Amino acid sequence: MTDPAGILPAHRIRELFETGAVAAARPLDDDQIQPASLDLRLGPVAHRLRASFLPGGSAAVEDKLAYLTLHDLDLTKGAVLETGGVYLVPVLERLALPADVSASANPKSSTGRIDVFTRLIADRGTAFDQIAAGYRGRLWVEVSPRTFPIKVREGSRLSQVRFRRGDTRLDDAALAALNARHPLVDVEPPRLDHGLTLSIDLAGAGEGALIGYRARRHTSVLDVDAKAAEDVADFWEPIRARGRPSLILDPDEFYILASREAVQVPPETAAEMVAIDPLVGEFRVHYAGFFDPGFGHAPAGGRGSRAVLEVRSHDVPFILDHGQTIGRLVYERMAERPETLYGAGIGSNYQAQGLKLSKHFRP
Repeated sequence: MTDPAGILPAHRIRELFETGAVAAARPLDDDQIQPASLDLRLGPVAHRLRASFLPGGSAAVEDKLAYLTLHDLDLTKGAVLETGGVYLVPVLERLALPADVSASANPKSSTGRIDVFTRLIADRGTAFDQIAAGYRGRLWVEVSPRTFPIKVREGSRLSQVRFRRGDTRLDDAALAALNARHPLVDVEPPRLDHGLTLSIDLAGAGEGALIGYRARRHTSVLDVDAKAAEDVADFWEPIRARGRPSLILDPDEFYILASREAVQVPPETAAEMVAIDPLVGEFRVHYAGFFDPGFGHAPAGGRGSRAVLEVRSHDVPFILDHGQTIGRLVYERMAERPETLYGAGIGSNYQAQGLKLSKHFRP
């Protein structure tokens, strides 16, 4: 019998460990397997690089480390990764995937919300964050803090990987049918254009309402493993609605904003925020793009959750207006319904969220 196409749920990821398709240098953390993804853990050393790279179709990652590494950092007792630096860290997990299973990676939500840019690299890789079906070998995470210096250690989890079999993406016709069963957003009709189109909320609840945050520069070190450890005001400037519902993005500044729509990811699907069409605007949104099954789903405690958006303008100031298109959610079918949904008693940090900073900050 042919295994069904789709994103592999948590119980199938556990089976990958049981069969040796995924292995790790030490036992799994209790919460490392999520409803539709696996968190990857940093290994014991970080290589500070001169520049980012891809190994190419015939080379291993280690082949290029000898001439690109500036120095190494011991992560066994923790180390600080400096803002603007590029670091390459082997992860504790390695793969020996079946011939019909591929994978892709993304930063974890908490990683993206502190402006830490991560990308997964595999031996002989020709694209970041993509792992070919049947891949056998080590994995590496490129880490680049953009705004805050961060403290990491062996076992810190900055990125996550999804495993998939076959053609998983839902086209707009399938999305319309899904929306008829489970409304994907709290507005009708949903805007479907190669995925679910989302817009920006710059009005909030009215004059004076909190609508976003802009990151401060020259802050203290942020420990990526410490929950509710920092004061918001030490790292962020609040942005409030006033006058015209718009916001000018300053070049190279980092913003946390929210979607106008409340989003739902039904249990039989997973979703990913994809890069906006560059013709729409000179900015980047959402470093951390995975949305697990059950996100915003009422039975899992969601009742529609806003998509929190990590936004950075490029070379020029750019003005965003309330309701402007800012991204698309691409939905994929699950191979099977997960046994546990996002938020349903598993300590998910962002279920039923509005505008929300990462877990590192005290409410």
